[in-house]
Amino acid sequence: MMPVKIVLGADHAGFEWKESIKHWLVDQGYAVLDKGAFSTESVDYPDYIHPVAKAIETGDAKLGIVFCGSGNGVAMTANKHAHIRAAIAWKPDLAALARQHNDANVLAIPARFVTVEMALEMVKTFLNTEFEGGRHQNRVNKIRCS
Repeated sequence: MMPVKIVLGADHAGFEWKESIKHWLVDQGYAVLDKGAFSTESVDYPDYIHPVAKAIETGDAKLGIVFCGSGNGVAMTANKHAHIRAAIAWKPDLAALARQHNDANVLAIPARFVTVEMALEMVKTFLNTEFEGGRHQNRVNKIRCS
């Protein structure tokens, strides 16, 4: 069985969180695509987040995890793509609801507001929570504009 492929992206503020999560994912047997950033040098997050969204849209990855200072910029950028449902979370309950109710396929983590340990707990929850479907499916169908 092929390992689940996860695509990661971050700006400079989320770089260290991305690196920690990447190492954990690899240790757990996930296949990881890292779209950058590759240092703490100041960068523009859209340059790294659009490739994350495209990897999911093309099927190169199943889920994405993105990081920036607030989580807002990376979520907004990812959500410009019609097939992406990026959700910001700052605790595991929100990551779970994003998957259960919204079928989120990208988790946006606000690195300046959570510890790496909390980010890891959210990632574990996100990856291990399934979409409930049912009454939520109709709502999810209405999210996409095109």
